[in-house]
Amino acid sequence: MEMEVCQSLSLDCLISIFALLQDEDLLTASVVCKEWHYAAETPWLWRRMCLQRWSFCNVSQLLSDTGMPSWKGYFQRRSHLEKKMKTGRSTADYTCKSLRGHKGKVVGFAYLAGNDGCSDVWTCTPVVCSASTDGTIKAWDIQKGVNLWTSPVQSPLQDMTVDAVQSVIITSDSTGTIKTWKGATGEEQACFNSGFSRSTLLAFSNKDGSSFLMVGSVLGSLLVLSLPALSEVSRHVVCDSFMLNLLLSAPDKKWIFAASKDNFDLSPKVFCSDSVCDHAEDRVCFSLPVTGCCAAVFLPSQAARLAVIHSDGLFRNKTLSVFDLIMKESKYKREPRAQQVASFQVDLSHRSDVILQARGSSTVLLADGNHLKVYTIKGELVASFEDHLQPITALCVDSFRVVTASRDLSLRILTWRTHPEHGLTLESQYHLLGGSHTRSRGFTNVACDYSSIVASVESVDGKDVLKAYTFDF
Repeated sequence: MEMEVCQSLSLDCLISIFALLQDEDLLTASVVCKEWHYAAETPWLWRRMCLQRWSFCNVSQLLSDTGMPSWKGYFQRRSHLEKKMKTGRSTADYTCKSLRGHKGKVVGFAYLAGNDGCSDVWTCTPVVCSASTDGTIKAWDIQKGVNLWTSPVQSPLQDMTVDAVQSVIITSDSTGTIKTWKGATGEEQACFNSGFSRSTLLAFSNKDGSSFLMVGSVLGSLLVLSLPALSEVSRHVVCDSFMLNLLLSAPDKKWIFAASKDNFDLSPKVFCSDSVCDHAEDRVCFSLPVTGCCAAVFLPSQAARLAVIHSDGLFRNKTLSVFDLIMKESKYKREPRAQQVASFQVDLSHRSDVILQARGSSTVLLADGNHLKVYTIKGELVASFEDHLQPITALCVDSFRVVTASRDLSLRILTWRTHPEHGLTLESQYHLLGGSHTRSRGFTNVACDYSSIVASVESVDGKDVLKAYTFDF
């Protein structure tokens, strides 16, 4: 009877039926008989399954046993990796390396080369760079847990960022000196004396591939420099006499958001990026119709959708407003606008810094003390978690998972799931621990790529450490 069923259906019929199956059922069907196996191996089925599960796949980066690209092999290996990231069993699923060597506080770190899940998922070697008040930058191979290079000692560093496309590291120090460094060797490339005792850095690349550095000053001005040469391009006043400590760029690369979190009466400003990244006198910018900005984020799947948490001066009375940034153009002028999409109240219970992140086009995440809350942009509370004993200090979000870092010296891993009836939801999975409480004061920051997590630990002796968790393929 089994042989009759196998032979009675054409190949096209089998493929159409198999398109309705999940991966495990498809694998089961492939061992029924020779005909079903041939149909189940059809690349179109596995390609369809890959693209349904992940927004982007590069199958050319994975070769099958025959030496040819295999959608089935790609699906199985990437699914296996995500299963490990979801379960988090120590030693079986991941390795942990302690990256020691800094003799001061780690003021920033970032992936110089990471695994984004879109390119070479299985052979990429993640490299993380860190900057410290000890005056050095260090580059790390986080899989091996080794230091690749260390920069010469200079004045205490107070911020850093990277331009991963050009493989450039940018730092600012306590004297106001901004420098660029070659990512491969740690060699200094350029130097610019800003005169700012404190600054906020944002690396930015426009649509034509040119790179720039946005510098927010302690006096409220926005300085734009070219990268990696650090030549001054333009300078603008955003908020007089208050630290410009919030800089963001839109996914469509058309907008720069700038704000100070230090004054309840100030409105954030939005700049058209092409107007600040050249030497033209016509600057296109406008103020958002809110004051007292304490957190903001661009939603990654929209061209220029911005979520902002702001207040009327009272701590608990916070509003989360969402705007679409648009440009109305006519023959003679350009008129930028912020079109409000949604607005709702959020009740904050802690006086620690509010952290705001986003997923997709309609989901925002808010860390308030040791609470993590997930909202739609319409104000619906999707999920709420209280997994940590002490305040959350950092939040990392992608399309597969969420990682929270806390002063309780733990990282919490949560994963996204699409429920058939309730839609997108978030599920709490497990903790990653950071070491001894007697030697540290908890995690201060966290960053992720597709297959690893790196977090900074504030040490009691003042010599901060990075913890790197790498999930095995």
